[in-house]
Amino acid sequence: MLCWVVAVGLVPVVWLAGSSLDRVFLGAALAVLVVVAGCLTYLRPRLRADPDGITVRTLGGSHRWPWARLSHRVTTSSRFGRTVPVLEIEVPEADLTGGLLLLGRFDLGAEPAEVAEDLEALRDRGTLQS
Repeated sequence: MLCWVVAVGLVPVVWLAGSSLDRVFLGAALAVLVVVAGCLTYLRPRLRADPDGITVRTLGGSHRWPWARLSHRVTTSSRFGRTVPVLEIEVPEADLTGGLLLLGRFDLGAEPAEVAEDLEALRDRGTLQS
């Protein structure tokens, strides 16, 4: 959402720029910002889960896996002097290059540990229904 607000705010700046060279650079920045905002909007929500499995949205499209074909855990890594929790989801390598999805707080919109608990509850509910 913030990207769209900044993009809209940049439109009059491009229009009122003094020279044509300024307009070109500001217009290029605006174009990049619109592409980034569009990608971020398309990717939301990144992870969906139900008792049958999960769906992950990527720029290449949506991918769905049943619970039996994946596993998940929360790990921590150090970045820029901070310890950051990450939700790791292992999927079949044939379905997704590398077979490992890494989703942080920004991707999930919540703490990875809380999402992992919710995923486990959904997995258990799906197992009970089967």
